[in-house]
Amino acid sequence: MRVVDRSFVLPLAGHEAVLLLVEKKRQLYELAVDDVPQSIVSAIDPTFLDWPYVQQIGRLLDAAAPAGAPLRCLHLGAGALTLPRYVQHTRPGSPQVVVEFERELAEAVLDALPLPERHGVRMLYGDARQVTESASPAELGAPVDFAVIDLWEASTVRARVASREFYALVARLLAPGAVVAVNLLDGGRYEYARRQVATLGAVFEQVAVVLPERPTAAGNDPLGNVLVVASDAPLAALEPPEFFAGAGESPGHPPFVLSGPELAAWVADAPPMTDTTATDSPSLGDPRFGDA
Repeated sequence: MRVVDRSFVLPLAGHEAVLLLVEKKRQLYELAVDDVPQSIVSAIDPTFLDWPYVQQIGRLLDAAAPAGAPLRCLHLGAGALTLPRYVQHTRPGSPQVVVEFERELAEAVLDALPLPERHGVRMLYGDARQVTESASPAELGAPVDFAVIDLWEASTVRARVASREFYALVARLLAPGAVVAVNLLDGGRYEYARRQVATLGAVFEQVAVVLPERPTAAGNDPLGNVLVVASDAPLAALEPPEFFAGAGESPGHPPFVLSGPELAAWVADAPPMTDTTATDSPSLGDPRFGDA
């Protein structure tokens, strides 16, 4: 089969985006902004999920409703639309809304890697905070069954989309029992991630965190993706050790899940972030992290 290379380089305001064919057999494309990988997507297999945190969200999506049943999904940030493609394929007929800041980049991705016909994905363009404040709940697909928050400006999550007030804006869009999955990047003593868990805990009844591995006593954990899961319904599906089997950093190395009293002890006295106290996520070169 002849493989058509759909790679591109796209200059953006202050950034550079690159879509690159990284494997011909599975037609895998990596989207990177300023050399920071944002997404990996297969042009021929929408069920292919490469990175552990994306696989973990895939497991949560699979557990959110009976197999094949449509889900109303909101994606705040979506990169190359890996997860919207996954939902469209595994749950046909799912109405999905994607909010993306970089319209030129999103349209270039969709031109290179188009969605299938009758995909049910609606694109909204703009700053996620401004869109969630100004758009009507109906425009954002409410009531939403599953929300993914994956808001990166290259390698940074900005404070304005990490506060209690921002998460409250998302919460007003949710159906009863809906699940929210937030992708972060942290390490060391996880100061930022612990504050984010406290922040989501100020808005939602139930919170769990998925770490690459059990935190070390020394507090020098390497930089890695941290997935925070929140809901007003119990998150019992995450508790069995086998739930995330195969969705870790390596085969036979599942991620480490914290919830309930263990999570409360881990968060300790980390304060929630508000609009006045929120900070940007730590930089990739932060010396508090171990070897990334």
